[in-house]
Amino acid sequence: MTENASRGGRPRGADAPGGVRTLERGLSVLWALATLREAPLSQVARAAGLSASTAYRLLETLRQQGFVEWEETSGLFRVGLRAYQVGAAFDAAHALTAAAAPEMRALVAELGESVNLAVLRPHGAGLEAAYVHQVEGPQLVRMFTQTGASAPLHASGVGKVLLAARPEAEARRALEATTLTTYTPHTLTTVDAALAAVHRVREDGFALDDQERELGVRCVAVPVPGADGQVAAALSVSAPTSRLTPEQVPRFLAAAQAAATRIAARLGHRDA
Repeated sequence: MTENASRGGRPRGADAPGGVRTLERGLSVLWALATLREAPLSQVARAAGLSASTAYRLLETLRQQGFVEWEETSGLFRVGLRAYQVGAAFDAAHALTAAAAPEMRALVAELGESVNLAVLRPHGAGLEAAYVHQVEGPQLVRMFTQTGASAPLHASGVGKVLLAARPEAEARRALEATTLTTYTPHTLTTVDAALAAVHRVREDGFALDDQERELGVRCVAVPVPGADGQVAAALSVSAPTSRLTPEQVPRFLAAAQAAATRIAARLGHRDA
């Protein structure tokens, strides 16, 4: 019986790339080890449905990357610190959306417009803003953003808010590593212009996307501090320019800032 057959479930196609098969097996080894807590090689191999030699190669690779630890005296493998850090990142993301969701719903009820939550994440050699939650407004014409989608750092309120929370040199590197796509005549298309907008965010405490990504759409974005006081996310309200007029910006801003303060309090920020 082959290793694949002994595992049961969906057979792996012969046309699957070797790297994908290796990744699948590596993840199965890590999951088996997480279930066992700690175990010798033979037990991990049996739990993963792999030969001892294959399991050892995968465990050694995972050990070198910090996902697995091995105790020489007992010969036992256990999950490593880096795997814990991955889990902690999931916990942090879940805690953020759990804290934000009710306040975002309240903000939508107050303003009648769509509300988004975004975080900064690595992207290639730089960074990008990524939407992690949205509550849609009730209007027939409303702004929709898919969860997981990215927002341009130079042409979005959330992008500028998140960049403003980073050191100047890091913000510049992130913009230099980003293609500054021209979306509308209002888009900032040079690093210096985008950095100047980031400076204004630091001074004002909020960002305004005034038709920079899409004509006819305006957005107000504010920072959301985490428990440690550092910016954990950016909260934004988006609406057609006909409803979010320049005269309405102060009202939208005040409501968004109040919601961000409440989210920060839910996250454990003591000054919120």
